Amino acid sequence: MPTRHLHPRSYGLMVFGGGSNSPAPGAVANAPIPPVAAAPVAPPPPVFTSSKPELANQTFDTEAARDAAEAVVDADNKAIADYNTSLSSAIAGVNSTGLDALGKSQLEQNAAAGVAKPAVTYGADKIKTSYDTTLQGLQTAAATAGQTAGLQIASGQRNLVNKSITDPASLATTQNVASINPDTVGTSIPQGTGLLPTAAPTAAGATVGTAASAAGPAPITAATMDSATTQPAVATAVAGTEAAQGTLSDGSTVTAASMTPTDTAVSNLVAAKGEAIVLNNPVTRDIQAGEIITGAADATAAAAFTEQVQAATATPSTQATVQGQLTELMSDFDGGATPSWAAGAMRSATAQMAARGLGASSMAGQALVQAAMEAALPIAASDAQTVAGFEMANLSNRQQRAMLAAQQRASFMGQEFDQAFQARVQNASRVSDAANMNFTADQQVALENSRNANTINMANLTNTQAMLMGEAAAISGLESQNLSNQQQAAVQNAQTFLQMDMTNLNNLQQTEMFKAQSVIQSIFTDQAAENAAKQFNASSENQTKQFMANMRTQVNQFNASQSNAISQFDASETNAIAKFNSDMRNQRDQFNSTNQLVIAQANAQWRQSVATTDTTAQNVANAEAAKASNAFTASTIDQIWQRERDLMSMAWKSSESAGDRANNIVLSQMGTDAQREAINMQTEANESAATGGFFSKLLFYGLTNGGSAKK
Repeated sequence: MPTRHLHPRSYGLMVFGGGSNSPAPGAVANAPIPPVAAAPVAPPPPVFTSSKPELANQTFDTEAARDAAEAVVDADNKAIADYNTSLSSAIAGVNSTGLDALGKSQLEQNAAAGVAKPAVTYGADKIKTSYDTTLQGLQTAAATAGQTAGLQIASGQRNLVNKSITDPASLATTQNVASINPDTVGTSIPQGTGLLPTAAPTAAGATVGTAASAAGPAPITAATMDSATTQPAVATAVAGTEAAQGTLSDGSTVTAASMTPTDTAVSNLVAAKGEAIVLNNPVTRDIQAGEIITGAADATAAAAFTEQVQAATATPSTQATVQGQLTELMSDFDGGATPSWAAGAMRSATAQMAARGLGASSMAGQALVQAAMEAALPIAASDAQTVAGFEMANLSNRQQRAMLAAQQRASFMGQEFDQAFQARVQNASRVSDAANMNFTADQQVALENSRNANTINMANLTNTQAMLMGEAAAISGLESQNLSNQQQAAVQNAQTFLQMDMTNLNNLQQTEMFKAQSVIQSIFTDQAAENAAKQFNASSENQTKQFMANMRTQVNQFNASQSNAISQFDASETNAIAKFNSDMRNQRDQFNSTNQLVIAQANAQWRQSVATTDTTAQNVANAEAAKASNAFTASTIDQIWQRERDLMSMAWKSSESAGDRANNIVLSQMGTDAQREAINMQTEANESAATGGFFSKLLFYGLTNGGSAKK
């Protein structure tokens, strides 16, 4: 990896070396310093500007940035132009029919305010200026229209008031009354209009000759038929049909894989044994119970456990067979309801039987049953195959579960053997320790030495025994796994052979059923066609005979009816002609007299109506004109009286206000004078009291001083 060395004399020069090949620091310090070339000055970056007024005083680092900014400006200008166009179109599209200039201007302002303003990066002030200018023009036009309308209304009001005072009749429009001329050509009916000719037309009675009679047909004898049956032919065709019988092939049965317990490799293992070191000492100690260790493994129990493991077996259920599925499908017909899976086949069979004329026969019922069976057979086969697959999968799962449980149990048994042997060793050691503690110190030393040697031997023996047990467990597991693999392989092979046998048997059964059904169907078809032909021939012959008998009866009835009708018609026509001629003469006379009366009444009513209409129209026009003139006159007089009342009320109120003000001034002046006089009187009283008091004091003082001098 490259390294970097810094030296005080390198003045920041960076030297790169690599690994142990780098020069020593002293060598680098003493190396001559190469001259440092001046770094080239980079040219200034290019600056791009735009000719767009919106991008003035802006610079761009790249031409692409300038073009992008100009594209934004062009898009903004187009949006502003479109906004101005939309603004003009919205104002021009205002419908001002029936509105004055002020109403039109208000609608134009609303239309301008409803145009959406585009969001732009450049030129937002242009949009605001365009909108403000347009709105200001519309508001100015509205103000001008409002002032003009106000002036026109004020002028019209003054003119109307002037005319209502000076010439109220001129404000009423006199109605032009149009009169009706009753003598106008075509307004009256001339005398004699609508009269019938002098002679009334008559009709001559006609009679019909002798009616022709028809000869009846000769009588015909009815034909009969004998139906043919299909039972003998069907019995002959079905007699040789037998159900296909299947036998299990050699590979379709499973033999459980087993192993003789004496053949297992575990049985040849021998437990490890050791020899204890015995001390030649006069003092001996007896071996206590529990110090002797025996093997814990039990090959007989392991063999008995492996023999208990058996292969999982099962028998096919009713749902896994075509017969069982077919029985369940046929139960859908219980209650009289037709299941959806058989409806199509039964409708087709019914249509075929009806086309052959056998819709109500027993053959139709058999055909319906056969159609239902044929429709149910593929469904039953598919369902049975599905259920059989699930049962085979369940059986395989149970076999695998049993093998896994056996393997786990064998593993647990091995662990139990190991733990039992170790527990025995530990117990023997503890018993031996407890017994050895009873010896003397000298014996304890010897025993301690012997125990150490025995402990080492026991450890070696334990290790040897544990290795033997592990080997036995591994061999037992391998043998169990081999038996499991053999068992699974045998089960899989048996399933494959059994499935092939069932498929062959099913195909054979279907082939036999198809052959028998085809033969029976052909017999049914041929016999139905023969019976239908016979039935059709007999029915056609009987219908022909019935038709001819009916025709003969109808011909006789028709001949008698025609003869009677002709006789009645001759008498009726003679009477009708005579009555018709008499009625025509009477109706002609009644019509002429009624028509003359109606014409005279219509002419009189027309002249009365014209005179009444003219008079009514003139009276209405005169009344309306007088009413309008009186209305204007009354309104003007009311306005004059109201003006006089207002002037008199204002004069009276003004005089009353002036009198009230004068009275208030007088009252105020009187109050001021009274207060002034009261103040003057009070001042004079105070002055008089002061003077009197002064003289009283002076007099009293003189009297007092004079008396003192005399004393």
